Amino acid sequence: MKQPPKLTLVNDPIYGFITIPGPLIYNLIEHRYFQRLRRISQMGMSYLVYPGAHHTRFHHALGALHLMTQAVSVLRKKGIEISEDEEEALCVAILLHDIGHGPFSHAMENSIAENVTHEYLSLLFMQVLNSEFNGKLDRAIAIFKNEYPRKFFHKLISSQLDMDRMDYLKRDSFYTGVAEGVISSDRLIAMLHVKDDQLVIEEKGIYSVEKFIVARRLMYWQVYLHKTGIVAEQLLVKLLQRAKELVQSGDKLPGSDPLLYFLKNQVNTKTFSKETLDIFSKLDDYDIISAMKLWMDYDDFVLRNISKMLINRELLKIKLQNDPFAEKEVNSKKEILQKKYNITDHEATYFVFTGHISNQAYSMEKDTINLLTKEGIVKDVVKASDQLNLKALSEKVIKYYLCYPKSDY
Repeated sequence: MKQPPKLTLVNDPIYGFITIPGPLIYNLIEHRYFQRLRRISQMGMSYLVYPGAHHTRFHHALGALHLMTQAVSVLRKKGIEISEDEEEALCVAILLHDIGHGPFSHAMENSIAENVTHEYLSLLFMQVLNSEFNGKLDRAIAIFKNEYPRKFFHKLISSQLDMDRMDYLKRDSFYTGVAEGVISSDRLIAMLHVKDDQLVIEEKGIYSVEKFIVARRLMYWQVYLHKTGIVAEQLLVKLLQRAKELVQSGDKLPGSDPLLYFLKNQVNTKTFSKETLDIFSKLDDYDIISAMKLWMDYDDFVLRNISKMLINRELLKIKLQNDPFAEKEVNSKKEILQKKYNITDHEATYFVFTGHISNQAYSMEKDTINLLTKEGIVKDVVKASDQLNLKALSEKVIKYYLCYPKSDY
């Protein structure tokens, strides 16, 4: 294991200088599996809506690591015993929590791999790294899997108020320029405490929690579920699905070796071997962009035109409404496209399609954000809040969309 410089700092636009805590973390960051995250977009295709949204999973992982070191420091000052080994494990777990993301973050999960989630792949990466680092990730993996005895550790990694969410809300609002997503991570972390092995927020931090929940809701509607972003992401998913369909029918598509491997093979959790993981570790956004540029001249109508749409930002139109779209309206738009370009019904489904999105800023059903009152009582933040809108924000809102070509297509 390489010895890092005496003090390793990273200059981050959100937090200023981030200190890398120790040689294990340093060497994990230096590993090629982690360096791949420099080439994985944090927000997928959102840069087509917000030009500044070109930050990566690498940025986000370092930011979440920084917040974790702050959280541990705060909890120790409040008398919560956390050993040096436990702190290191928490840092490793949060650093690697997103290492399994594929190109453009979520697109691959819904296209060229079958139900292989980034959480599943993150765990696989951690297990392989654990072998390389002689078992030094054992405790981090136990925390990541929620198998460590001190359950509040996992809540710092994955919950409704974890270091992951705190960083991505603050970071994504910064890079998109959407001020509504700005949260006070310093204030939220300063209010952290532990009661009966539960992660809680001290009662005086209630307004910061309310702001956090509202900010999350606004960021979902304005950024993560922006209608143009939805179109772009769905087109990317459909592009990869079409590419896989063509390759498996015998077409020899141009593309990088890692991309072609996933197009040629049926990849699922049962077939995801260590060799497959190694190939996956060489796949990133650049493979997809390079392929799209090549596919813009391919003779398949679907592949050619979706590639042009994404490269040139000439996207489909999208309609949003509260109820599902009538089958008659969908079929009518498909028929128009079929007649105009003499394509099949199946080909038309790549350009005319429906789906739904949902937004639930806070869930009262499980994993609640709990407040610790001055009397030592633990309460759900919604029940403790005098803001009536927090209960409304816990309701899931579902909207339906219809995507179809513009009239001049």
